[in-house]
Amino acid sequence: MDKYVPRLKKVYKDEIAPALFKELGYTTPMQIPAIKKVVVSMGVGEALTNKKLLDAAVTDLTAITGQKAVKTRAKKSIANFKLREGNEVGVMVTLRGAMMYEFLDRLINVALPRVKDFRGIKATGFDGHGNFSLGITEQIIFPEIDFDKIVKIAGMNITVVTSAKTDAEAKALLAKFNMPFRK
Repeated sequence: MDKYVPRLKKVYKDEIAPALFKELGYTTPMQIPAIKKVVVSMGVGEALTNKKLLDAAVTDLTAITGQKAVKTRAKKSIANFKLREGNEVGVMVTLRGAMMYEFLDRLINVALPRVKDFRGIKATGFDGHGNFSLGITEQIIFPEIDFDKIVKIAGMNITVVTSAKTDAEAKALLAKFNMPFRK
């Protein structure tokens, strides 16, 4: 019985890694940048007054990623927002391995093209250490979300953590995965 290998992982091993090895002039295959993990998070600040919103966000994020979402708590109290340390204010999922590749495949090839008036992603989301973050304004671009069961339209943050040392290496890696960067 053959073990299932995600499509993007196969593409990475067969095409992307050898191409990056030649393109960036590495001396050993261990230098080739790879995607380590993907962190998907949603901030639900209104959950302070309405707990149903937090449960709805957990349900939505679990449906989108295929992995159970975890509620996150506030680290600091902020009086202006009536926020106390320890209040549940968001949800997040960390994806690794096969789930990570499947999520990226759906994000790049299905969800992002469904964004209204989509012209590409700004390449300003790199942090200087080879990691890329992007924000999505509404979770309804994912096909797993049922419009009728939406409690509230919410945005989410997606961070792709790579083993690249520089932003240029990370951008080359994500471009090979067909991440639709704005020209």
